[in-house]
Amino acid sequence: MAAGWGLRRGLGLVLLRGPQGARGLGTAHVLRQQQEFTSLEEKPQFPGASADFVDKLDFIQPNAISGIPIYRVMDRQGQIINPDEDPHLSQEQVLKFYKTMTLLNTMDRILYESQRQGRISFYMTNYGEEGTHVGSAAALDDTDVVFGQYREAGVLMYRGYPLDLFMAQCYGNASDPGKGRQMPVHYGCRDRHFVTISSPLATQIPQAVGVAYTFKRDNASRAVICYFGEGAASEGDAHAGFNFAATLECPILFFCRNNGYAISTPTSEQYRGDGIAARGPGYGIMSIRVDGNDVFAVYNATREARRRAIAENQPFLIEAMTYRIGHHSTSDDSSAYRSVDEVNYWDKQDHPISRLHHYLRGRGWWDEEQEKSWRKKSRKRVMEAFEQAERKLKPGPQHLFSDVYHEMPPHLQKQQEALVRHLQLYGDHYPLEHFEK
Repeated sequence: MAAGWGLRRGLGLVLLRGPQGARGLGTAHVLRQQQEFTSLEEKPQFPGASADFVDKLDFIQPNAISGIPIYRVMDRQGQIINPDEDPHLSQEQVLKFYKTMTLLNTMDRILYESQRQGRISFYMTNYGEEGTHVGSAAALDDTDVVFGQYREAGVLMYRGYPLDLFMAQCYGNASDPGKGRQMPVHYGCRDRHFVTISSPLATQIPQAVGVAYTFKRDNASRAVICYFGEGAASEGDAHAGFNFAATLECPILFFCRNNGYAISTPTSEQYRGDGIAARGPGYGIMSIRVDGNDVFAVYNATREARRRAIAENQPFLIEAMTYRIGHHSTSDDSSAYRSVDEVNYWDKQDHPISRLHHYLRGRGWWDEEQEKSWRKKSRKRVMEAFEQAERKLKPGPQHLFSDVYHEMPPHLQKQQEALVRHLQLYGDHYPLEHFEK
């Protein structure tokens, strides 16, 4: 039986059970099969992978492929390294890059200080990551949908979102489109195709894939860009989003801002592989790593990824290497886990705004007088919006119950009536004068 079982696994099972002559014919048949198709030439037929057989035991090492290179266009002095990669943008467009990045920086400084003074409850700065915002935003079409994490205010600013609405959202006043229901910096704008920020990490990734899949089915010639940090890439939603996008062949750009820290956790404690871009091939996703402090490199990579994502209906992963110069948020003190020297290096030696400033000066498109004038003008604009937002009333208490159901259900009606009665009796105990009637 043992011998018969061994041969049952081969080609000659039925012939072996016949007469002696038939058994001989079966053996010859097997030999001919082996001669025509040797084990060395045999190709795997497994449906789950595409590979060749090997006859030597060998585990794949994590560093089998050397580090993915970092694409850049200009060096730290603002010089174009390879003329063939120069995007040849107009003076007007490059100045828009610069003014958006510096205006964002100014708004960050004022709102950060306002939180420290107790004027708003929370804030997150974008220091050091301005190039990732503006370079990617400029490469998109205005109708492309943006899913942000919470550090992409520059994308919305590049699309023309006004300062007074940034301020209104952070103050939660009556002009806030969200009517004060969201935490500060959780922006959203339907007209500019910027989906409202949600605090839980990575939830936007599979949602963005769903929108991209809709665009594909509708032949809409539109793309989705989904921003997240390298810390969020450790969430399960990132895996689900990457896999869905690849298998459903969706026109989406996954844009990872690898800024070195997931709040206080450095990248050395987050993963052992070669960053986030190295994960792309495992999902079947086209991937690239760029210098996130080089606004032109970010622009070129995003523009080409968008073009191909729409033309080919496939996802792209862009890992932008940058550095978070500010604290994670106003709830964080980064001096507890990194040195002042480390922060100063990136702030003074490799800042995206400084690099673009060098480029502009080298082209003769910007000078010191223009710099002083713009800094003064931009600060004035931010301060005017800031002061206006601070004077406005908060949304009325009735908005606790609005904008959720088309028709308010009975249990909410009862709660609303109870609140009205409560305020009628005890309204003098609340600062109702700060709220709209």
